[in-house]
Order: sequence, then structure tokens, then C-alpha cells
Amino acid sequence: MSFRWLDMRIAEEKERRQRDALVQERLPRALDELRDNLKQCVADYCAAFGAEAAEAVPAGDSVQVTVRMRTGGEWRESARVLVSVIPEMPGFRVERGGKTVEIEVGTLPGDKLLFKHGEHYLTMDQVTQVILDPALFPDLAA
Repeated sequence: MSFRWLDMRIAEEKERRQRDALVQERLPRALDELRDNLKQCVADYCAAFGAEAAEAVPAGDSVQVTVRMRTGGEWRESARVLVSVIPEMPGFRVERGGKTVEIEVGTLPGDKLLFKHGEHYLTMDQVTQVILDPALFPDLAA
């Protein structure tokens, strides 16, 4: 005897597991894409404020962005941002100045990425802003 509700739930669970596996497979490439975009943002920032103003350094399953301000003729660190992959979520954890922000990652058809922060869906442009804006522009209101 087959139970219709059970067959439906089994199908739903198979689909959920398949989606989860796709996201886990895609997560390292998502970090690569994010890392490339963060590096581009840092390069643009350095072009405007000096080569020593910031740097983005990959470190395994994370990327660290260090921001510096020129004070008294010297470059001094003003902010540090660490973006790490969190497979269990799945997504990214952003640590900055004692605060943590989490950005969930999902997949869409065509190997595209889906980002979610709280209840809001984000584009890659918005993701880079959430990560970098407070560190690069601490004196500007969000």
C-alpha cells in the first residue's frame, strides 16, 4: 500500500537534498566570484585614495580586507573585514569591528547565485556594499 502524502514528502525531500548538494558544490566558486568582486572594489578604492589605502588577501575559505587611512604621514589600519565560507548555512559570515553579518547563498537556474541577508534578497553589487561600505566609508551615513 502506498500513501500519497508520504510519496509527496519523499519527492520534496529528494528535491531539497538535491538543491542543498548543488549549493554546497557551488559555494567555493561563489567565494571565488565574491573574492574577485571585492578585489575589484578594493582596486577602485585604491585608485581613488592611494595604493596603500586597502588590500584584499585570500586565505583559504575566506578573504580578508584591510583598510588603511593616512594619518600623520603614515598609513594606519582603520578597519579589517573577514569574509568566511560557512557551509552549514550555506553562505558567508562577515566579521567587521566586532560585528557579524551573515549572507545566505543559494542557486538559481543557469548556475546563477542568489544572496539573502535577513529578509532581503541581494545582487552581487549589494553584497559587496554590505561587506565593504562600513569599512571603507565609516564617516558616511549608510
